[in-house]
Amino acid sequence: MQIRVITVEREYGSGGASIARQLASRLGWKLLDEELTAEIARVAKVDHRAAQRCDERVDSLLSRLFRVYARGSYERALPLGESHAFDTDRMFATLHKVIEDAASRGNCVIVGRGSPFILRERSDVFRVFIYAPIEEKIRRVRALGKSEQEAHQLVEEVDRERASFIRHYFGKEWPHRPLYHVMFNSQYGDERVVEMILEYAKALDQRHADQTAERKSS
Repeated sequence: MQIRVITVEREYGSGGASIARQLASRLGWKLLDEELTAEIARVAKVDHRAAQRCDERVDSLLSRLFRVYARGSYERALPLGESHAFDTDRMFATLHKVIEDAASRGNCVIVGRGSPFILRERSDVFRVFIYAPIEEKIRRVRALGKSEQEAHQLVEEVDRERASFIRHYFGKEWPHRPLYHVMFNSQYGDERVVEMILEYAKALDQRHADQTAERKSS
């Protein structure tokens, strides 16, 4: 398969992280979700906990935006830490490098973190966006033990601030539809979405192969 990376962008509560995990399992590829934080800490040569805690700095709007955008699960980040040197801009620059390095190695599924924007020039990347109706997102978040009020607040807040993050760092509205190869409604079931992603990725792969053959024969 010529497609070597799949990025999974998602609305909060749409099940995108679970879908990405199933994709990685089906393909036998590496999943890069929460693991990105550890890799950022390693590359930036800071303590792993500092890399996590810097996202919680309430005195920085961008730190707050990065925290909610980069959150790969429904869990809150760790409490505030004392590290101020590792700010959001430095974290973003490091994340940029980590994602590009992962893509160069290939065979990975990357969840969010601006990865479809960072890797938009690569032809071996298949970019996916997962969304769902509000009722479905509330249902999924409530299944994790959140109250009705908490679920509504999270669904609204996280996506609003993800949009702010993308607007600040990439100058685009979120989701930026022309960026994605496909956009799927997860209401039809995670397994079905996984199957469709694999089907469409295979189709794009075949298109690339056909175009390469045409160029060689011309």
